[in-house]
Amino acid sequence: MSVIEQSPPVAAESLFRRNIAAFMENRLAFGSAIVVVLFILMAVLAPWIAPNDPYATNLFFRLQPPVWMEGGDWAYPLGADSLGRCILSRIIYGARISIFIGAAVILVATSIGILAGLAAGYLRGWVDVVISRLVDILLGFPYLIFAIGLMAMMGPGLGNIILALAYKEWVIPCRVVRGETLVTRELEYVEAARALGASGRHIMLREILPNILSPVIVVATIRMAHVIILEASLSFLGLGVQPPTASWGAMVADGRAFILESWWVSTFPGLAILLLVLAINVASQGLRDAFDPRFTE
Repeated sequence: MSVIEQSPPVAAESLFRRNIAAFMENRLAFGSAIVVVLFILMAVLAPWIAPNDPYATNLFFRLQPPVWMEGGDWAYPLGADSLGRCILSRIIYGARISIFIGAAVILVATSIGILAGLAAGYLRGWVDVVISRLVDILLGFPYLIFAIGLMAMMGPGLGNIILALAYKEWVIPCRVVRGETLVTRELEYVEAARALGASGRHIMLREILPNILSPVIVVATIRMAHVIILEASLSFLGLGVQPPTASWGAMVADGRAFILESWWVSTFPGLAILLLVLAINVASQGLRDAFDPRFTE
């Protein structure tokens, strides 16, 4: 009598690992993610890598050109602004402001949006009506004008700019979570949990939320680039982070009066905004393609 030997079952590769592998295969997206990580490291290590004190003024070096131009000096590799402050050092420190505000706004807005979207999508009824109408009202206001109005009422400052941007940013993850919840609440495992007597809170937080996090993470990544642009816009208008704190938007505004003869004052912080936002956008598109099943084969 022959004995049929059964080989041990092959462990299925986790979906998360497959998604990460697919993301890393996208060289452009993976390279963009590395650029974003480098910006984050630059912000964290700013006190150790900045060549000068970003707030120290020296009028003897006022509007000093970059090192490769005539009159440039290695002491100020990217030149100096109208107060003789090192542009490179201020760009490095400005990364702290842009990344911190972007991350803080997305964290606060996504947390609120997840809770509101889960409640609207699962509870339905008047809860869904109230939340959905509030979302529709907020979406009717242009984002930048809405933020400018709030900043005009609350006054400039780091905390106020986070609140002003988070007041409307939460509607985006809310709509995503609501839509995913409407689909997920009808699936078999949710029906089974409901039949076993699980509470609505348990079903929303333990059954539905873990299975809809992937699109939420992708949307949050995409929106972070938008928030960074909005912060730079508010700082450019003088409603964001106040001097002498280094902010890329404020640095671009400071160089407006010298844009023809001292182009580097505005150009280099503008390029920093462009590079970071572009890297986040490309990386987020790669995350979407890898994690969203609607974009995978």
